[in-house]
Amino acid sequence: MSTSNLTHAVAPEQDNRRVAIASLVGSALEWYDFYLYGTASALVFNRIIFTASNPTVATLASFGTLAVGYFIRPLGGLIFGRLGDVVGRRNVLVITLLVMGLSTVAMAFVPTYAQVGALAPIVLIVLRAVQGIGAGAEFGGAAILSAEHAPPRRRGLYGAWPAAGVYLGLLLASGAFAIVTQLPEEQFLSWGWRIPFAASVIVIGVALFIRLRLAESPAFLEAQARRPDAPISPIRDVFVHEKRAGLVLIGSQTPQNVIAYLNLTFMAAYLTGTLKLSNSIGPIAITVATLVTLVTLLLFGALSDRVGRKPVILFGIVFSAIFVFPYFWIIDGTRAPLPITLAIVVSLGVGVGAMFGPQGAYFSELFTARSRFTGLAFSREVAGALSGGLTPLIAVGLVAAASGSSWLVAVFVIGACLIGGVATVLGPETRGRSLKATTVEELRRSTGSFAD
Repeated sequence: MSTSNLTHAVAPEQDNRRVAIASLVGSALEWYDFYLYGTASALVFNRIIFTASNPTVATLASFGTLAVGYFIRPLGGLIFGRLGDVVGRRNVLVITLLVMGLSTVAMAFVPTYAQVGALAPIVLIVLRAVQGIGAGAEFGGAAILSAEHAPPRRRGLYGAWPAAGVYLGLLLASGAFAIVTQLPEEQFLSWGWRIPFAASVIVIGVALFIRLRLAESPAFLEAQARRPDAPISPIRDVFVHEKRAGLVLIGSQTPQNVIAYLNLTFMAAYLTGTLKLSNSIGPIAITVATLVTLVTLLLFGALSDRVGRKPVILFGIVFSAIFVFPYFWIIDGTRAPLPITLAIVVSLGVGVGAMFGPQGAYFSELFTARSRFTGLAFSREVAGALSGGLTPLIAVGLVAAASGSSWLVAVFVIGACLIGGVATVLGPETRGRSLKATTVEELRRSTGSFAD
């Protein structure tokens, strides 16, 4: 197929919207699944799967399995990322959808420790690992597909749809748990918590129906057509030629992961375990915050199309560092549902929204077309393992070390923001790059060209 024919084959606006919706729904499933597990780790698994006389030890064991999913996700990023660079984006995203979704449905049927003893945590850890492998390429693939189909001057907005999908999934999951936590405690711990996991089969069906109707990325097709005889070795290319892009991604991703998981996973355990508040306060506050963030992500993504990716991301990093101490003063000082909800809304909606909204476009523009899926998926999941997966464990440990105080957690957040700020400042501005570039030199030269 010639380059001119490929140019005419670029998806029209209707197809672009279809890709955006598919990315939204796929990411929603991924994070519905993952947030269900995170919430259950804080509220359920530490009581019926991982049992210990010391509640802190049980919570640490529960969050430890949460980390397992993150540490195995880079492996999924390498496996499925390479496939995405070799055989195409769409088919790989169908496979990851099924692997991730079906393992989550199976979690609804995990027996308790009282029923089968040590087999219960083993089964849960295995399912968590399978879920992590499937999820390792989901967001990266969805972001790439959205960005590669998007008009060059609207790539930030279109690339933000997978991020919005993350928070749609969080909204659905936190809403589901907000409902089932209203059950009497005995019923909630017996069968109520299982309902949200089983319900993910509905999202799988919707996402699969939409995803199977997508066209392959025009940038992927043209990159293959331009160098049809060149050997495709995306893993080698990432580690040899594009490692700087990977390091920029990992660094800039760190504060977003830390602050997101501070709010979305640790806070539920902190509110109930340390502050002794009702089980329902955390899920309800997060439901409101995710609804707001779902909108602000798109706004910040669109803003990055006008002013650049780096200024928007840096704003989110600096804001989050400044806000973290007031955030804990509000939560610890008031211990009331409304102020707690407002603090979480601001932290997620402004800080995380500004960091996360431009990422779909920014991270896609960091890598060449021939290794983009591998580089983005692997680097992002390494960041997730190092910062996202460990944040709840670190935060629980820091609160215990500070005798129940939150100040060490705030210092930890500021440290993460320093790492992200340095990485973003040292990284390139990518707005307007050509996503069809097949070499690092060509990619850099195309900055600001707004070519396809």
